[in-house]
Amino acid sequence: MAHLLKGLAQPEITESVIPYGKLDATVQELLCAAYVVRQCAYAPYSNFKVGSAFRAKINNQIFTGCNVENAAFTPTACAERTALTKAISEGYQQFSTGAVVAYKPEVFISPCGVCRQFIREFAGNTDIPIYIAQALDERSPEEPFNSDDPVLCTSIFNLLPKSFHTY
Repeated sequence: MAHLLKGLAQPEITESVIPYGKLDATVQELLCAAYVVRQCAYAPYSNFKVGSAFRAKINNQIFTGCNVENAAFTPTACAERTALTKAISEGYQQFSTGAVVAYKPEVFISPCGVCRQFIREFAGNTDIPIYIAQALDERSPEEPFNSDDPVLCTSIFNLLPKSFHTY
């Protein structure tokens, strides 16, 4: 019976919390891009702004997205799906890393369940690292994070273990 588990997504990356200053420069760049695009969020109903960024595998191009709310709520677009949809519309379907920034005191804000499944769709059989940080509005876009700010280093298979896929 154990063979039935073989095809299920298993995390390859151990979750950890690392200070921003200890992250690779490419990860810092991704988090900063997510912070900057968060400022463009259209969130008049919740006032909860989210920014996201994904790096394409092919040429390392970064695609960003913010949440866009709607009065009917159901058609609201999350930041993660916005970033990935922008990339896909430009011909990119494989990603090496992702980042999400939002702010709620004393907690990391991870992607919603729909976004987790959406990210999973484009992960294929590869566990994509996802970096999650708190975005403090009082910080400048030029320096959105301090070197000791905590960053949750996780992955799509950690966020959505044993996830559904048909390929």
